[in-house]
Amino acid sequence: MPSLFARKSMTVLLSEAREEGAHTLERTLGPFQLTALGIGAVIGAGIFVLAGLGAHYAGPGLMLSFVLSGLGCAFAGLCYAEFAAMIPLAGSAYTYAYATLGELIAWIIGWDLTLEYAMGASTVSSGWSNHFIELMDIVHIRFPLWLAYDHWTGLGVALEQVARSVMSTQFPSLVAGSQEYIAKLGELKAAPTADMVARAHQVLNAPTIGGHEIGINLPAFLIAILVTTILAIGIKESAKFNATIVVVKVAVVLFVLGLGAHYVSAANWGHDWHTFAPYGFGGIGAGAAYIFFAYIGFDAVSTTAQEAKNPQRDLPIGIIASLCVCTLLYIGVAAVLTGMVPWAQINIEAPIARAFLDRNLVWASDIITLGALAGLTSVMLVMLLGQTRVLYAMANDGLLPKRFFAEIHPRFRTPFKNTFLVGTLAGVVGALTPIDDIGKMVNIGTLLAFVIVCIAIVILRRTEPDRARPFRTPLVPLVPILGVIFNGYMMIKLGWLNWARLIVWLVIGLVVYFSYGRRHSLVQQRAAGLLPAVDER
Repeated sequence: MPSLFARKSMTVLLSEAREEGAHTLERTLGPFQLTALGIGAVIGAGIFVLAGLGAHYAGPGLMLSFVLSGLGCAFAGLCYAEFAAMIPLAGSAYTYAYATLGELIAWIIGWDLTLEYAMGASTVSSGWSNHFIELMDIVHIRFPLWLAYDHWTGLGVALEQVARSVMSTQFPSLVAGSQEYIAKLGELKAAPTADMVARAHQVLNAPTIGGHEIGINLPAFLIAILVTTILAIGIKESAKFNATIVVVKVAVVLFVLGLGAHYVSAANWGHDWHTFAPYGFGGIGAGAAYIFFAYIGFDAVSTTAQEAKNPQRDLPIGIIASLCVCTLLYIGVAAVLTGMVPWAQINIEAPIARAFLDRNLVWASDIITLGALAGLTSVMLVMLLGQTRVLYAMANDGLLPKRFFAEIHPRFRTPFKNTFLVGTLAGVVGALTPIDDIGKMVNIGTLLAFVIVCIAIVILRRTEPDRARPFRTPLVPLVPILGVIFNGYMMIKLGWLNWARLIVWLVIGLVVYFSYGRRHSLVQQRAAGLLPAVDER
């Protein structure tokens, strides 16, 4: 059997990139649409959902957490830009690894990208649901907790309601929202009494199956199905939908910066390093690792390479421009959020909206909630788009069943079967799993992809130094090495449990590869003489 590290030649890849016809993806995207896709994927959960989680690790140093994450992404983004311009094919890091590191590594990265894109969409669907529930509260429509959250999150929300009720009766002198109130509330939730737990189950009021309570995040499932349907209809329609949403959510982010600046208290940022970074640089690193999800998306631009009109020029523009715009906006929002609210009191579920509610700016919170809904919708769209294109590329190489994963709809020119499969799975996971658990898995999967792309750039510069490069990563090998260091550091900060989850996921992937992918691989079959060799002239 041929080598596990058989590479797909650059000549073959470029020949595939030039293919046209009804069986291929439609080239309709220009630089604006590609940049909008990047911004659409990036701005969303990081600002509107996960900034609160990051603040509880980094404190006001959240601003530096965004800088640290941004640098890791910038180094990786420059490497992505060179590959995207050289190899304008769907598949992103999977395709790049196939050309440089061989089939086994390509499979690992393709399987790993499922953690980034499909599980990323699941995380966003859960975050979208939180804001949708807030919006429904505004118009006095309330979902039962067991239909608004997965079981564990719903029980936690119910327990918090019970704890707040206990606070009002046992500690009436404490002012809601004060540091003392937050601390005491945290103690009650961390060690609830048996009576509090029983009351929480009564508040949850969930139906049971086989004696076990169930909880389904229904809004998360429904939005995933809606976005999936839009994607299946066509890339042009999806890009227009995304561009409209991007305009709305960037306007909302600028609104947050403008209005929030009036309520910033410099004292909330601390008066020295220890109050600015309460857990030191380690806390800033941990915050960067967790809010790294905020940057996921710019690389999804590269998955649309076969749908770009002029990929050699426009893909680097889309990747780099979207990353720069989002980094500046993120740092500004982190400064405003930690300046408006003491870091220990920042809400985790909806940090920005809650910060304005605490200032009695209900109307502003409503605008932010609408912006968050719009933002998270576009993030989900681009995440699902990226996943379907990676699966499409893998199926075309024989590593997955081509008749299902690479079949193009004759009218809409989209891989419609795999689109509906991915969207449905993302919706189910988002409906049943807590957001923080999914988000951490997404981060470690994406960081691994970034590390591999950075390594691949160095290898390709050595193996094919004369290959035409419409865009060149500057300062090679320094930039790729820094990309490996920064992103590898953030992987370490995610802790052993997430490493264990990653390893288990990759082991499952290897089972699929050796049981199906390797036996059906076109590269392996050609190397073994079972298929005619491709003319690479």
